Amino acid sequence: MTPAVLPGLLEALRGFQAGSLDRDAYLRACAARADECEPWLKAFVTRVPAAGLKAAAQGPLAGIPIGVKDIIATAGLRTTNGSAIFADHVPAEDAAIVTAIKRLGGTVFGKTVTTEFAFRHPGPTANPWNPAHTPGGSSSGSAAAVAAGIVPLALGTQTMGSIVRPAAYCGIVGFKASFGAVPRDGVHPLSGSLDHVGFMARCVDDVACALALLGDPGYVLADGSDLAAWRFDMARGLAPWPAPSLAVVRAPDWDKVSAEQRAVLDATVAALRRAGATVEEVGVPEIGRPTLAPLQRILDWEARDIYADLVARHPERASAPLKGLVEGARATDHAAYVAARRTQRELRAGLSTRLSAYDAILTVPASGEAPEGLGNTGDASWCAPWTFLGFPALTVPAGRSARGLPLGVQFVGTFGRDIRTLRVAKWAESVLQEAAAR
Repeated sequence: MTPAVLPGLLEALRGFQAGSLDRDAYLRACAARADECEPWLKAFVTRVPAAGLKAAAQGPLAGIPIGVKDIIATAGLRTTNGSAIFADHVPAEDAAIVTAIKRLGGTVFGKTVTTEFAFRHPGPTANPWNPAHTPGGSSSGSAAAVAAGIVPLALGTQTMGSIVRPAAYCGIVGFKASFGAVPRDGVHPLSGSLDHVGFMARCVDDVACALALLGDPGYVLADGSDLAAWRFDMARGLAPWPAPSLAVVRAPDWDKVSAEQRAVLDATVAALRRAGATVEEVGVPEIGRPTLAPLQRILDWEARDIYADLVARHPERASAPLKGLVEGARATDHAAYVAARRTQRELRAGLSTRLSAYDAILTVPASGEAPEGLGNTGDASWCAPWTFLGFPALTVPAGRSARGLPLGVQFVGTFGRDIRTLRVAKWAESVLQEAAAR
């Protein structure tokens, strides 16, 4: 892939403010980049024609083209949910986050490819670094579009690992805030107790900027403040959290993590320690079956309510994985679902308390590089426990595999400590960039 040369989100906003970058020219350049890449990348289901891309006259996002995952409703613009059932569906109303984008002057550039209903049946999108490999999923098109330099920001969703994992596979930053911190109204659900909306961009500052502008302003953080009280400095970016205290968690299924991914994590630990971080290996036995099993029960029960009737009415247009989800969910009864929700609440509170001595958790976002082939979007096991807990999580690029594919590390915070987690990741990002430049 030819490296992206167009400015990222915050860089573009600063260019607009300084007058060194023209908003409409930037939109045209992004459209030209899409024309160049899309024949093989296939990141978009629907694109707004270049002639229709005109920057708003004002607003903090004026001139910024944004990729919107195709399970997020866009009024007057086709929203397929990655499914043949909704192939011609055009919503009458925008999702809440799309309404916010437009109110702030942002431009919906197009609808990015998703796996079917953000579950397991993949679309045609290729990995920008090697089109023989998956970009991950379910936010496949959003990750690929940002990594290819088509858009500086894209919306994704995560029910298990669908933001963090594809971002890691594509070598960008993917951020999932604490559960409920980003509005979900108008987003097609997979599991209401697990679904998150999040952001994909090129650096930590960019996803932090997106949270500041598009998060729920009334969302209450762990310290009792709300997002509206947080002032993101557009000129300077996020203030790094210097010399953080980090808990390294090597779970779950550590034996399935590739030697290359382990080496990247170890090199990151060493670099952060040299830069002044306190890093401690911490065992968290709950990050494994105690989280993955109840997560599956919640997903099964809630997805069955959403999809059983849909599959029954359109069996010829539903994929085998979706049918399998509905069929397998029949084994989960209401008592098991209630118990799983209770476990979710108890573990969220208990682990938030136990891990609060650390500024963030450091772990892996995936087992290794993006798998070869487009039929499998990868294993979510290293993201799903944190999603189950509703903890904020993001991946930061940290290295490359022997085949030149990106490898990342994952920073996780306890529930409601989104800003601190972002600041820790910003500090680590700069340390890793300096180490790579040596």
